[in-house]
Amino acid sequence: MTLSRRRFLRLVASAAAVPAAPVVAASQESYPTRPVRLLVGYAAGGPADTIARLTAQSLSDRLGQQVVVENRVGAASNIAAEAVVRSPPDGYTLLYVTISNAVNATLYDKLNYNFVRDIVPVASISQSPNIMVVTPPFPARTLAEFIAYAKANPGKITMATGGNGAPPHMSGELFRMMAGVDLLRVPYRGAAPALTDLLAGQVQVMFPTMPSAIEYVRAGSLRALAVTTSRSDALPNIPAVKEFVPGYEATTWYGIGAPKKTPAEIVERLNKEINAAIADPKLKARFADVGAEPLSMTSGEFAQFIVEETEKWGKVFR
Repeated sequence: MTLSRRRFLRLVASAAAVPAAPVVAASQESYPTRPVRLLVGYAAGGPADTIARLTAQSLSDRLGQQVVVENRVGAASNIAAEAVVRSPPDGYTLLYVTISNAVNATLYDKLNYNFVRDIVPVASISQSPNIMVVTPPFPARTLAEFIAYAKANPGKITMATGGNGAPPHMSGELFRMMAGVDLLRVPYRGAAPALTDLLAGQVQVMFPTMPSAIEYVRAGSLRALAVTTSRSDALPNIPAVKEFVPGYEATTWYGIGAPKKTPAEIVERLNKEINAAIADPKLKARFADVGAEPLSMTSGEFAQFIVEETEKWGKVFR
């Protein structure tokens, strides 16, 4: 009886093991079977949130399951990033990755995670320049005039920035370094209050993201001196900073990441669907309205891009 029972249990175990791999593969092929959360480390209504929600809506249609944007605000997106790092690697909790995640690796001395090690880059989404804007009464009307004025008045021009490490902050710091000008930084808790004070004339210059400032430029409430990448189709008559400061380049970019050990099949499925979504003419048009353009990469290319951005902004911060 004992031997027979042992043989029986071995047969049952063997039989149970046979379909295990196909079942796992099948579950990954059918992913997702329930809603997917996309954690965004910024407040609802901001430029990062706007791109996230446009992408989530299109991705929901392609995946056949709702992609729900969940705002986890705080610590320059570190709260959202850590929540994703601690989540099961099953593809149902994703991180909205931004340039801030690359900057934070140097900006914060002690983090409870390592972004490059603990987050799998899934896909890039979009990129856009920041805009160097001044108030209409500001005496300089071109970037060349601004640089000359700043050098003649060191420390007297007030530069508004959002949170530490955010794109407006880092774009401004890079400009100060490369243009050799001394601007008086006025930090704010976020881009919205900084823009409010800029519009009110309390500060004089800022490097906001394109989505957050483009309508003010179009309306004439702010004067654009330059964009921080190559010339943009959204503002074709505005020159690039690098036309006056050779080598200058600062891009605000967005993407999606997942916890490490997320199955490769799920990462590949998400990458495929995200790239298809941002190639759709309707979504491209929505991006263009806010001055953004699709940024299509493989998962591996996005990983390399993040490493390069982390190194670049680490040097600026140091």
